[in-house]
Amino acid sequence: MTKPVPRADRPLAVTWRSGGVLLLVSVIGLAMFVWPLLAPAESDLAHSGEAPLLFAAVLALLVIVLANEVMSGRLDAKALAMLGVLAATAAALRPLGSGVSGFQPMFVVLILGGRALGPGFGFCLGLVGMFGSALLTGGVGPWLPFQMLGAAWVGMGAGLLPRCRGRREVVLLAVYGVVSAILYGFLLNLWFWPFLAGGDSAVAFVPGDPLTVNLGRFLAFCLVTSLGFDIPRAIGNVLLIALLGGPGLRAIRRATRRANFAASPQFTAGADDPSLAVTPADPAIRH
Repeated sequence: MTKPVPRADRPLAVTWRSGGVLLLVSVIGLAMFVWPLLAPAESDLAHSGEAPLLFAAVLALLVIVLANEVMSGRLDAKALAMLGVLAATAAALRPLGSGVSGFQPMFVVLILGGRALGPGFGFCLGLVGMFGSALLTGGVGPWLPFQMLGAAWVGMGAGLLPRCRGRREVVLLAVYGVVSAILYGFLLNLWFWPFLAGGDSAVAFVPGDPLTVNLGRFLAFCLVTSLGFDIPRAIGNVLLIALLGGPGLRAIRRATRRANFAASPQFTAGADDPSLAVTPADPAIRH
């Protein structure tokens, strides 16, 4: 079986094998978000035991994806360096965001990196960047695996957007920045909403109620609580992408062109080069 050749601008090309692993991670993660909505009323709903398991599963599957790419030759030292630089940039930008307003500039790095380098790279960038930022800010807790998956999906989604260039690409990413900011906030609400909302509230989760009824309560909960954080995040994404989207994409793509991830070294014997050939008449041989 012929090994797939990576594109020069995609250091982590998604193959059938790695795509299957990414799909498995996404399905498991989505199930961990929504399972309380489908659980029977008599079940004991608590994420305290499941979150560490998801945390370990996400990290293990991330290592599998990266190790698979390294061993198969699709993720070399240059691609690892690119992943490290962008993840460190995202982690460093997170403390600049405001936890009060919801504005978070690190997501712009995830969006630009995923767009320029592909969905597979964007997925890993979201995982590594969010994990590194949690270590930097001391934000390690049961919410972290859910934040990691949400950030990974943001980066992967940017890489799956339709192809276009120039001003249209910046506008597309700005629109995606708004949509992803709102969806990320709503998704992160799912990890705690069934357990923290008061049982006597009109927006509280009621175990055993029909799915549509609970989803209506969840939407109302998001509108009256987290939307005030999600809108500033969306506005921040639009402003930063409008200002930095074009230059940022060009800088990342210029770096990938110079790295030339698709290049493979070719070694030839020195005797094939006439200028390097040694003959018996060479003084170095006679003396």
